[in-house]
Amino acid sequence: MSLVVADAGAMEHLGGRLARATEGGGLIDLEGELGVGKTTMVRGFLRAQGYAGKVRSPTYTLVETYTFNSHRTVHLDLYRLAHPEELEWIGARDIVTDASVALVEWPERGAGFLPTPDLVVRINYEGTGRRVDLFARTEKGQGILRLMDFADS
Repeated sequence: MSLVVADAGAMEHLGGRLARATEGGGLIDLEGELGVGKTTMVRGFLRAQGYAGKVRSPTYTLVETYTFNSHRTVHLDLYRLAHPEELEWIGARDIVTDASVALVEWPERGAGFLPTPDLVVRINYEGTGRRVDLFARTEKGQGILRLMDFADS
C-alpha cells in the first residue's frame, strides 16, 4: 500500500488510523531519513489512543512506554544505538514482546535482535509532502492493512 501525505496534520491522521487498525497489537517498524515524519506519525498514533501529553522521540533513552487501560504501547528509537547487542542489555526483546504495540524507529540498527515486524512503514520525502509505503511482513500485518482500508481516503 502506498500513499502521499501532504503535511504534518495528515501524517498524524495516518498515525491515528494505524492505531485504530492495531487494536490487536503488533510490531511496527518505522523507516525513513531524519525529519521525515516518523515521530509525527507516532504522535498521531498515541493521540488516537487517548494520550494527551507531549510526544518526543526517545532518542537518548531509547524506549518510551505509554500505558493505557487495556494495553501498553512502546516507542523505541534506535538512532543512537552503537551496537545491536545493546538491545539485549536493555531487554528490548521482552519489551517488544510484552507490549501490545511496539513502534520502532531506525529498526535497521537493531537488525538481528528484534523479531520480524508485522508491518513496515517506509516514509520518504516527495516534493513538499511525504510518500508512505506500508508493507505487511506477517499475517497480523496483512490484517492491519485490511483494517486501515483506504478505499474512503
